[in-house]
Amino acid sequence: MLQRFVADGSMHALSGTAFAVTPTLRESYAEGDDDELAEVALREAAVASLRLLGAEGALGGLERSDPGSGDGGLPPRRVVLVADVAEAKARPDLDDAVVRLTGPVDLADVIAAYVDNASAEQAVLAAVGVVDAADMGDEDAELTVGDAQDHDLAWYATQELPFLLDLL
Repeated sequence: MLQRFVADGSMHALSGTAFAVTPTLRESYAEGDDDELAEVALREAAVASLRLLGAEGALGGLERSDPGSGDGGLPPRRVVLVADVAEAKARPDLDDAVVRLTGPVDLADVIAAYVDNASAEQAVLAAVGVVDAADMGDEDAELTVGDAQDHDLAWYATQELPFLLDLL
């Protein structure tokens, strides 16, 4: 998806779903400044990225992508894009940080990208397979997703994305 986004210069978020610091998210925390709340939204987006990896079929049988598979042979990595968009509607019925976007996100609107390092690959692979079970309360699955979440995402400037894709 990141390759297509960089090549096309814009994309629609799947189902228009994105994550942000919403009024409901602010209300759900007794303390926390904007940076701390943005970190909460980023972590929620990182879990959603696990679902996207599974939905994209990027993992096949939960193995690293094959260079001949047509997906560019990129390793499975969570990716979270931070963008400044004009219209986003809060969806507290879905989760405190969930918003719906009304249109595409342009590459020019992206402020930064957060991407897993290679050290997270095995944890991400394991988490993709159990993220739905974790949502349903499976404690082992929750621990597995937590292991992936323990890996911090690396920050990249927007102009670095083409180079990052080449290096992956």
